[in-house]
Amino acid sequence: MTPQSILAITDFSSNTHAVLDRAMQLALAHGATLELLYAPPDGTPSLPDASWRLSQHAFQLGQRHQALVDVASRTAARFQDVVNAALKADLMVIGAANDRDVKSLFFGLPEERLVRATHRPVLVVRRDAEAARSPYSRLLVAVDFSDASHHLVQAAFAFGESARVELFHALNTLNESKLRAYAVSEEIIRAYRQQNTRIAEGRMYRLTDSTDARRNRVASTIGHGDPARQAVVQQQYSGAELIVVGKHPASAVSDFLFGSVSQRVLRHATADVLMLPHGFKSGTRAAAVRRFEHNTPARPRIRAGVPLSRG
Repeated sequence: MTPQSILAITDFSSNTHAVLDRAMQLALAHGATLELLYAPPDGTPSLPDASWRLSQHAFQLGQRHQALVDVASRTAARFQDVVNAALKADLMVIGAANDRDVKSLFFGLPEERLVRATHRPVLVVRRDAEAARSPYSRLLVAVDFSDASHHLVQAAFAFGESARVELFHALNTLNESKLRAYAVSEEIIRAYRQQNTRIAEGRMYRLTDSTDARRNRVASTIGHGDPARQAVVQQQYSGAELIVVGKHPASAVSDFLFGSVSQRVLRHATADVLMLPHGFKSGTRAAAVRRFEHNTPARPRIRAGVPLSRG
């Protein structure tokens, strides 16, 4: 996954600088275009000086990173307009939502709704602005050995071209609980776990072997238990700065009733989280190289849009 266009969405909350700096860091790294948009929280009116403040942020980004800044004006009145803007980008960058209101309970957090509505990757920024100005150095990729896992690994390598990448898979222990319920001996249960672990290790090896990354910066870990919980625990243990997780095309009702790994990781992780919808394909590395060869800009261009209110 090599983003060619990035949309940074901010509501001018405390994490605004972290969101914009991370989006700018990625734009510089990939030679991508960057557009800034202001979107107030649900039920909150737009700030009267939002357009001026966004322009100031764009100016400051340009000064700090020596990038060309092209300030564009446009308005939108509904959440669907935010979605329409996002559909033109390869990647959205947004801050982690702090509120847990009733709407978030039933329909998901704003970043979850964006992924569901746009079928575009969303990078949720949790770390501070100082950290956001540097490339990721340690990444954790939560894989389930489905076809989508390969795209997750590719996305991780694109986000941290010199980073250490750890592939993580958690073996569900539900069947072990069922065996205990039928009074199966612990020795048999241990043998069952060891067999499943060997199978998972073989699949993990094939997954790492299918990548074009240097193997000396790729590690793999097998855990046991709930996939979301174990992924968060492993991220905290390893010090990973970004978790890459897939998002099934489930409805809001399905996510509310059954939950999802990406949803629970998003709510509990302390690192940044990249949610990648299953089946999404953006610009490839080869396409990016061709773009550089034929039309290499001296510095990335930023566009700052005016307030978007969510309907």
